[in-house]
Amino acid sequence: MQLGVSVLQSGYYHPHTLGKDERFHRTLSDEILARQVIQDLAYAQSCFDPWRDIYNQARPHEALGMAVPANHYQPSPRPFPEILPPVTYPSGDIVRKVDDYGKICYKTQRFHVGKALNGHPVALRPTETDGVLDVFLCHHRVERIDLR
Repeated sequence: MQLGVSVLQSGYYHPHTLGKDERFHRTLSDEILARQVIQDLAYAQSCFDPWRDIYNQARPHEALGMAVPANHYQPSPRPFPEILPPVTYPSGDIVRKVDDYGKICYKTQRFHVGKALNGHPVALRPTETDGVLDVFLCHHRVERIDLR
């Protein structure tokens, strides 16, 4: 998000809105996760690496006209910096830092905005509804809080 990449989220109990991702996860589950017990992260990685090569370079995909994904891959022309730029917000935003539990404090109340945001500054911006604020990480709205 700090580099301008947007995050797509599906609605609860509506995984079909991100069907390609769901299909990928089903294949991964069927071919790797369902066939063995993953003991730790190192073991999981040792299973995923060879599977990734087969999935991308050897196995034809129906959605690609039976080509392999590697034949369609193009590196991004956008640079990826070693150090991410700092998160900054306009002067009118209310900024809070997300704690270790994924919460922020505002007007003596604590609100859960997500553990994945731990340590990041987020901006609170009023909505058209009095007492309701949108929570942003960079340009992306991540939550809505209701003070009412």
